Amino acid sequence: MSKDNTRTGLQLRSLAKKSGELELSLASVAVPDPAPNEVVVRIEAAPINPSDLGLLLGPADMSTARPSGTADRPVVTVRIPDAALAGLAGRLDVSMPVGNEGAGVVIAAGSAAAAQALLGKTVAVLGGAMYAQYRSLPAEQCLVLPAGATPAEGASCFVNPLTALGMVETMRREGHTALVHTAAASNLGQMLVRICLQDGVGLVNIVRKREQADLLKGIGAAHVCVTGSPTFSDDLTAALAATGATLAFDATGGGPLAGQILGCMEAALTAKAKTYSRYGSATHKQVYIYGSLDTGPTQFVRNFGMAWGMGGWLLPPFLQKIGPAGAQALRERVAAELKTTFASHYSREVSLAEALRLDHIAAYGKRATGEKYLINPHKGMQ
Repeated sequence: MSKDNTRTGLQLRSLAKKSGELELSLASVAVPDPAPNEVVVRIEAAPINPSDLGLLLGPADMSTARPSGTADRPVVTVRIPDAALAGLAGRLDVSMPVGNEGAGVVIAAGSAAAAQALLGKTVAVLGGAMYAQYRSLPAEQCLVLPAGATPAEGASCFVNPLTALGMVETMRREGHTALVHTAAASNLGQMLVRICLQDGVGLVNIVRKREQADLLKGIGAAHVCVTGSPTFSDDLTAALAATGATLAFDATGGGPLAGQILGCMEAALTAKAKTYSRYGSATHKQVYIYGSLDTGPTQFVRNFGMAWGMGGWLLPPFLQKIGPAGAQALRERVAAELKTTFASHYSREVSLAEALRLDHIAAYGKRATGEKYLINPHKGMQ
């Protein structure tokens, strides 16, 4: 903020150009005075989620990345493969702010009572453009954090917690009694383990490595299957039979895993069948793909009968479906259990400028378990 009270702040931008280049940079933007129902939040923590990377990096070939600019105003330029440009038509030559969620302190508020009530409060916020020093947004998009909670503790209040809660709520609404989750050692996956333990819901966790399985078992997970194990299919079928899970949420997207899950669900069901049907089990089996850790094609062999479904699942449409009251109930649970069920852990905290260092991009761009980054837009600032 300058001395004449005109607010300006840095904001991270991603620009996909028609020339076939992606440019990452920091822009100085004016922060307007809040409207009556708005507040201005000084953002002090914003996580880098896989969902953020789709906008931040898109399909750019990071092996071509080259840095320029200065230490405090870095610029990163990356080539976009020609075949991927058509899929970016809606954003070409438009500089886009990044960051789905964050947390900070309300430093200015409009005249409305709801906005004034937030002045000075530490809040979590959802609404995009969170990789910025300041963010103006409606008061209703703020969640007041419990007393003593820091912005870092509340930065991941929305995307991962509401997604995990949404999975369990989807299970209930669609008539399933247990569920499967892939890439289960992530922050989100660990939250889901704690939710299911607390709510008495059967959960089958799928991970890539034995150490990830050990991590989940250490927090109480009963069923963890390792894809790299030679007995993976047998282990998964046994876990499905034990839990009765007929619903899965797959974060990988590409490859054969979604089909393998459906196949093992069918095997678990038909093993208990008293009569044979050439159409397979009549119990509906569903896999929802909600991530793209594997950007390749989804591959499957239809060895799971006729009662099955495979589709996409996203948090915003789910929240719209359950309505404002249902969404608010989920947010209130997150706030109440912020330091327990919904605690997040980060491997590194970086400034806006540090977030554009090539070594940091390489680390968080891997989307690897244990490599979750947190941006503090005011780190190193006076």
